[in-house]
Amino acid sequence: MSKLQQVYHMDNLHRLFFKAFSNKTRLEIIQLLRKKPLKVMEICEKTGFEQSRVSHNLRCLEHCGFVKVTPNGNFRNYSLDEETIIPIVDLFDKHIQKYKERLENCGVIKDG
Repeated sequence: MSKLQQVYHMDNLHRLFFKAFSNKTRLEIIQLLRKKPLKVMEICEKTGFEQSRVSHNLRCLEHCGFVKVTPNGNFRNYSLDEETIIPIVDLFDKHIQKYKERLENCGVIKDG
């Protein structure tokens, strides 16, 4: 793979990574899992989402390494990856707090 192809490949991976965060359902699940590990039904109760919707998005988050799964009897507990995802989400919050007004008033983001 050439240098240019590597750059394009990384750009595509960045887009995919941020696409995982930009989905409202996945983002809400991520925010819930920041507080504590949860089972699918607990996520459903807190969000009002159907079980199939939660399970579908958890599979995506698990596959992409955002979420870890721990068997717990007949259930599975879902938690955020502590090494990578929690620090990223914390950094997002720090940036949002610093640039909140700019984010809220950016015409490009609002219109796009």
